[in-house]
Amino acid sequence: MHLNLKEIFTAFMVLFAVIDIIGSIPIIIDLRKKVGHIQSEKASIIAGVILIVFLFLGKSILNLIGIDVNSFAVAGSFILFFIALEMILGITLYKQEEHTSVTASVFPLAFPLIAGPGSLTTLLSLRAEFRTENIIVAVILNVIIIFIVLKTSSRIERFIGQNGINIIRKVFGVVLLAIAVKLFAHNIKALFELT
Repeated sequence: MHLNLKEIFTAFMVLFAVIDIIGSIPIIIDLRKKVGHIQSEKASIIAGVILIVFLFLGKSILNLIGIDVNSFAVAGSFILFFIALEMILGITLYKQEEHTSVTASVFPLAFPLIAGPGSLTTLLSLRAEFRTENIIVAVILNVIIIFIVLKTSSRIERFIGQNGINIIRKVFGVVLLAIAVKLFAHNIKALFELT
């Protein structure tokens, strides 16, 4: 075990920015209104497990089904793009499914909102640069923050207010759109270089 605080902090900040749990507060609040209750512990643990499993098996799984990391990232950029459009324009592009508190904890909360294509491809990028144990610590720290935000989202909503939530939603929608465009541009370029 070679824990390195600089690596842990860098990996933590990169994952925190990509997961963007603060920007997801409006989505969490909407989901809580639809289902009444979100199982915060379950959502956090499932998201953490998905992230750690993908850290170890991600590249192998993608290779097994014949998909390279760049193609996976391009597909992920489309999902992020449409979620960002929903946030900015206040429209619904995805078919509303009837969620129970259990299914809402897994989908869309744990996956793809927390452990989504952006965070999964980021993990693969981090693995090329940092030691695995440092990335695992960074993932665990992010899961703790995710749990705190999920548990206190109704208090955060009361503190910020509906107008504040709407402003945050639009601002983070633009940020998410920028991340989607960057993810798409970087990986489509890499795909063309491979051919």
